[in-house]
Amino acid sequence: MKLINNFEFDPRIKDGYYLADYFKKTVSILDTFKPDQVVTMQWFQRKENIMLCGIQETLALIKFASPNYKNLKIWTLNDGDFISPLEPVLRIEGKYKDFGWLEGMIDGILSRDSSIATNFYEINQAANNKTVLNMNDRADLYKNQQSDGYAAYIAGCKFFVSDASIEYFKDDKSIARPSGTMPHALIQSFDGNTLEATIAFAKVFPQTNLVSLVDYNNDCVTQALEVANHFGEKLYAIRLDTAGNLIDETLAKKKDQFPIDANLYGVNQFLVKEVRNALDQAGHQNVKIIVSSGFDAHKIAEFEKAQIPVDIYGVGEAITKKRTSFTGDAVLIDGVKEAKVGRTYTDSQKLKVYKF
Repeated sequence: MKLINNFEFDPRIKDGYYLADYFKKTVSILDTFKPDQVVTMQWFQRKENIMLCGIQETLALIKFASPNYKNLKIWTLNDGDFISPLEPVLRIEGKYKDFGWLEGMIDGILSRDSSIATNFYEINQAANNKTVLNMNDRADLYKNQQSDGYAAYIAGCKFFVSDASIEYFKDDKSIARPSGTMPHALIQSFDGNTLEATIAFAKVFPQTNLVSLVDYNNDCVTQALEVANHFGEKLYAIRLDTAGNLIDETLAKKKDQFPIDANLYGVNQFLVKEVRNALDQAGHQNVKIIVSSGFDAHKIAEFEKAQIPVDIYGVGEAITKKRTSFTGDAVLIDGVKEAKVGRTYTDSQKLKVYKF
């Protein structure tokens, strides 16, 4: 995978701005008492079935921040590798002042990126080769979009909604340009008239796949048919985004026809089937169905098992769920084993020399 090396870092990192104070003090102490000491550190985590990510960003950070990068020796696994509990994924040898103080930042990069990569991988697998639209721009701090997008990309994501999300891999021509549907705010601006909002969208962006958000009035079947009947073949898809505390009007009217234990709230299996059947009966078999609101790997797997006619899954918050934490430990001092009880140098045939 060829990437443009455009990981960006705050220059204040070099001054210890983002570091816990004791890391900075350790640099000063060791530089005074152990100026020639060589430290070997390795990083690991404790969970099963984790997709590793953050290695490339970590390497870029070290190169950016290390005052003597040329003197470091580095071994790594690769972004996208699956790792086991306690397995070393990164090993660095050098003077503490040249890299060790970055321990906490490296922990954070590997923890977040690996969590997101693992989440998206599981979501993508559950989707059974259907398109998954990465909508996690609204699920977390905007400053994370570049790294989060990269982690999802490593796990197979190809569809994003913001330019920031593709910044670290925008040279990959297989990735679609950022796109999305429409927000409820657009419909609100047209006095709650979904059709008028969709007409306006089509006029301003005639070359964009036309997708209409049809849950604004909590009557998805009626709204989907209105938009589809107006646009015909020009309508690419409709999106269902019903809130989890609501029952759509169509389902509420037909409540007695569903199983007594049926979950009719939010975007559920029964709602999708009702919308699909209505569109098909009106001759709109070409219109795709996008679902969003509360989808994760488990819910997607349930939909796929039941063969619910979804074409595209929009997923946000589930992508950023915390899955694992990494820890960096000094395990060798001048080549001799020296570590906290319970931590030790672990040899690995999988680690490959990155820099020597």
